[in-house]
Amino acid sequence: MSYLAPGTPENVALAQHVNGRLRAEARISNARAFLFRAIGLGAFVGLAGAGLGAAFYGYATMNEVGNASDKLAKALTQALETTTLKTSGEVRLTDNTLKIEGGVPAGKGRPDVSSLTGNQGKSEAPASAAVRTSFTVFKTVPYLDGSIVTGWNFKGDEQKPEKQYCYVTRPQTFGDGATSNQTTVAIDGELLPQPARSEVNFSVIARSCVWFDPSKL
Repeated sequence: MSYLAPGTPENVALAQHVNGRLRAEARISNARAFLFRAIGLGAFVGLAGAGLGAAFYGYATMNEVGNASDKLAKALTQALETTTLKTSGEVRLTDNTLKIEGGVPAGKGRPDVSSLTGNQGKSEAPASAAVRTSFTVFKTVPYLDGSIVTGWNFKGDEQKPEKQYCYVTRPQTFGDGATSNQTTVAIDGELLPQPARSEVNFSVIARSCVWFDPSKL
């Protein structure tokens, strides 16, 4: 229920008052929003400036440390180049005296040379002992980059070798030097046991061994 009639001066004044109040509140809201935007923009600019400042400070610090390290290295190099080291040493030996208990036996002139050299040139063996000559005959068969060698050991005037052996030899290099690897595969015609980790096949090598055969002489 309204006590004011439409179009009356009181109603017009009330409408103007309400309209002015709404405009004032709208301006206040706009001012607050602008203030918040300004504060946010200021904080962003401030943080960005602080970050850039920290980055520039770190870069300057790194350059300063690097320059200081270079200067220190140059100074040490120059100091070592211009420094001369001199060393001197002295070894002292204490005076010692050798003393023979009981005194030195009195000599009777020059020593008897004949007693020292009288037995030289004389054999310790009796004159009846015979000289026995032994020798070895080698039979070689080429094998890859090495060879298969059979040795016949003769003693005296025997017609048959006392012992025979067969081995394979191959060259090997160690650094700047060279040597040979020798592996015995059979003795007196009998094949030796094959090692578990040997790269040489004993049975194959033994086929090329040249054993003593009187019928082929």
